Amino acid sequence: MVEPEERPSVAGQRLGAPESMGISTLEPGQRPPTMPPGRQVSIRVQMLDDTQEVFEQRAPGKVLFDLVCAHLNLIEGDYFGLEFQDQRKMTVWLDLLKPTLKQIRRPKNTILRFVVKFFPPDHSQLLEELTRYLFALQIKHDLACGRLTCNESSAALLVSHIVQSEIGDFDEVQCKQHLLNNKYIPEQDALMDKIIEYHRKHVGQTPAESDYQLLEIARRLEMYGVRLYPAKDREGTKLSLAVAHSGVLVFQGHTKINAFNWSKVRKLSFKRKRFLIKLRPDLNVSAPLIDTLEFMMGSRDCCKVFWKICVEYHAFFRLFEEPKPKPKPVLFTRGSSFRFSGRTQRQVIDYVKDSEFKKVPFERFPTDKAYFIAKELLTTERTYLKDLEVITVSFQKSVGKDEAMPDSLRNLIFANFEPVYKFHETFLNDVEQRLAQWEGRSNAHIKGDYQRVGDVMLKNIQGLKLLTAHLQKHSEALLELERTCRSSRRLEGLCRDFELQKVCYLPLNIFFLRPLHRLMHYKQILERLCKHYPPTHDDFRASRAALADISEMVVQLHGTLIKMENFQKLLELKKDLTGVEDLAIPGREFIRLGCLSKLSGKGLQQRMFFLFNDVLMYTSRGMTASNQFKVNGQLPLYGMTVVPEGCFYHSTYGTKTHNLKRSPPSFVFLFKWLLFPHFPESPEESSADQESEDDLSASRTSLERQTPHRGNTTVHVCWHRNTSVSMVDFSVALENQLSGNLLRKFKNSNGWQKLWVVFTNFSLFFYKTHQDEFPLASLPLLGYSITVPSESENIHKDYVFKLHFKSHVYYFRSESEYSFERYSTNTNLILFRMDSTANNPSVVVLVT
Repeated sequence: MVEPEERPSVAGQRLGAPESMGISTLEPGQRPPTMPPGRQVSIRVQMLDDTQEVFEQRAPGKVLFDLVCAHLNLIEGDYFGLEFQDQRKMTVWLDLLKPTLKQIRRPKNTILRFVVKFFPPDHSQLLEELTRYLFALQIKHDLACGRLTCNESSAALLVSHIVQSEIGDFDEVQCKQHLLNNKYIPEQDALMDKIIEYHRKHVGQTPAESDYQLLEIARRLEMYGVRLYPAKDREGTKLSLAVAHSGVLVFQGHTKINAFNWSKVRKLSFKRKRFLIKLRPDLNVSAPLIDTLEFMMGSRDCCKVFWKICVEYHAFFRLFEEPKPKPKPVLFTRGSSFRFSGRTQRQVIDYVKDSEFKKVPFERFPTDKAYFIAKELLTTERTYLKDLEVITVSFQKSVGKDEAMPDSLRNLIFANFEPVYKFHETFLNDVEQRLAQWEGRSNAHIKGDYQRVGDVMLKNIQGLKLLTAHLQKHSEALLELERTCRSSRRLEGLCRDFELQKVCYLPLNIFFLRPLHRLMHYKQILERLCKHYPPTHDDFRASRAALADISEMVVQLHGTLIKMENFQKLLELKKDLTGVEDLAIPGREFIRLGCLSKLSGKGLQQRMFFLFNDVLMYTSRGMTASNQFKVNGQLPLYGMTVVPEGCFYHSTYGTKTHNLKRSPPSFVFLFKWLLFPHFPESPEESSADQESEDDLSASRTSLERQTPHRGNTTVHVCWHRNTSVSMVDFSVALENQLSGNLLRKFKNSNGWQKLWVVFTNFSLFFYKTHQDEFPLASLPLLGYSITVPSESENIHKDYVFKLHFKSHVYYFRSESEYSFERYSTNTNLILFRMDSTANNPSVVVLVT
């Protein structure tokens, strides 16, 4: 048998982790507890998280307890014990010294409960996070059953820390729904508002910090760790006895009326129903006092059970070492031979501090990557449904029954968007229910049954395939809307006014492409899911089938998506340009836009260039109210060549040839985006950039401070930050949209602010919650770099990434390693693409 001092350093998975699939979790040279001979029995143990584990065991007692601790990988297991109800309905501790089934064979199907046995006065004495987590679960149980009583304020504060640990940072809708589905205290409904008020203040608090705060509050309560045993005094008054780290306590109801410290107790004993406490004489008092107190309990067994607990508590908290066994008498015994078995608290603390065992990081369930993939599906689906509402609700309400929009166009748009919107309402509800079941927030939760999402996706993607005809009509609707706007100034004005509304946080025509982009998102999610699952996983086949179905739809509609993305971008650029009649001509493809420097008699001047497959346009920033860019010239690409080594172009127009020596200054350009990434900035550029940053980051002190809506388009941001973007970059950005909760912190601020964040179209859009109709602020990321904070920045939090551009620095903290990787990887993918391709001559394709 492995003694406590020799127990393995890494044994088993942490609480809630998946099974080991038969792989040994013991370190080399270690052996599991030896099984004594005898009949094997299945013993069911209920854990503190309400899950049940079955142990095949020949003898309960110390061997069984060691197996449970090994299963949990629990180092500080000495604070815990196994209890059960015997045939007399008495709750008793499993005797670890007696390897016999006699204690639990009756009644039949008895379930052992793994619970906290010894409650220390200070939770800082618990050295492992896992131990504190298990103590927090015990507090949660004691609150729910009414055993841990306290005033309303303390109860609400305790529950708020439990909620913070279980669902994370405050979201009013989620918090209310969670409290409706879970009862943590008997009178919870009456304290709902107070719990929500406290929960709102815990933003940024990790589950481990929540557990610590929970124990900090609980340990100060009078009923902390108290287990009451009914008794009567000599006058027959009903009382209750309890034992704590400090000594024996006497309660009347839930009020402590007396306490006998261990230092004052000379002996504890029992005779039949009488429990006796013999006190040491008080040398400071001359008058003789009663030295023996007597209490009557329900039965001899009750007396003996309480006496044993007192013996164990005294030994665990007061002794330095485990007491040695008494020598066995030769002929007969007198009294109980019971003694405390196990390490004392002092021994446990010294063992954990001195041991060099390898600590395994403790992660709460769920920990499966599939859960976080499913959660990404949920968060992005919420944003997608909101984007569909921009068309089906807001735009439809804005145009109303205005005669400027023909009935044929109205029917083409809304008759093909509304069925898709209604379908995704049901899809989102299915995903929300599955995540609630997975997280254990639903009463229908059965462990393991709902830990998958491929089956949900398969069912809904099969339903989505039936809507293919509607999806194909969306591109037709966009084309028809543009055609009608050309012939109707009133409809064009209505669309322009709608784009100025805050709900339309992106160009209107992008929302027409959202259903096609969403197919790409589903495909990426399912690819990650199938890559994660082993072929033997229950959800693997459904995920593979769903991936096959969505891939078929993507292939079928991909050509339409590419064509419409180009058309959409041409329409968007048209609004930023003046001096060109029709940008979206048939056959024209957008390639790249960005800042270059024009060399003239006045020196180098910043110009905005637009590269298409047939023409290169160069513009200057206009002085109109809308700050449109004025087209100064259009250079046909036919017959044009680029000479990188000279940094100049050579073009031929008919019989006239221009080159470096003969061409006038207005035709000589320095291709900064190709060859000179670190060209010095002019004072005009610096001031323009600062002005732009202040506008875009006006919510620096408060999100309530509204920014001018879409004050800068992508073209303007590229101008201010002297960068460039290609059509491929646009496509990658739209296909890698993310949504979810992030914590944001400014460079010189102390606290973290929780926000709902949508990452799309090179920008982060900030909301208070996912239910908000429009963003409160936005941060365009063109020109930004993404890194991890250094030690000198004193950001002592996990999963934090840093976005910075010149003097502008933002820190963002995600809720898990998975979401951290998704946000940082996606952002880095897009920003790195632009940074690396913007200065690569091979990006610009010129027809010779």
